[in-house]
Amino acid sequence: MSLVRRAVPEDAAEVLRLRQVMIDSVFEAGGGPTDWHAESLPVLRERLADADGDFAAFVVDHPDRPGALAALVCGALEYRIGRAGNPHGRVGHAFSVATDPDARRRGYARACMEELLQWFRERGAGQVDLNASAQAEPLYASLGFVRKPDPSMRLAL
Repeated sequence: MSLVRRAVPEDAAEVLRLRQVMIDSVFEAGGGPTDWHAESLPVLRERLADADGDFAAFVVDHPDRPGALAALVCGALEYRIGRAGNPHGRVGHAFSVATDPDARRRGYARACMEELLQWFRERGAGQVDLNASAQAEPLYASLGFVRKPDPSMRLAL
């Protein structure tokens, strides 16, 4: 039996907590602001309740803290016009990969990523993109991810 399960609406607060763990570790902010959690919580609960939607989160329950999560991986499926190598245009995006600091080095993030990748395969994704920190890159490389030149730009609205 797998330790990994799909997150449900009741996990939303813990999902946000682990997302903050990821944000703080990637950006080394150390205890960044969390005032956005209250506004995000109802939307996240709604998305977690939609089992047939284009968003999924996979988690591992914390073995030492009942009600807490040890690891998290989120993913979203997006449609883009097809191209060579992905004629159906389905693209997966993996994000918010996080493991509670006291639960690291146990294979939880890998197990969650493997479940997410299977979810993408089942939905016909032709590729999966993610942003990797230098610390996490070995995990992703072992799963088959490769670095690509990224011409990404962003506009905050």
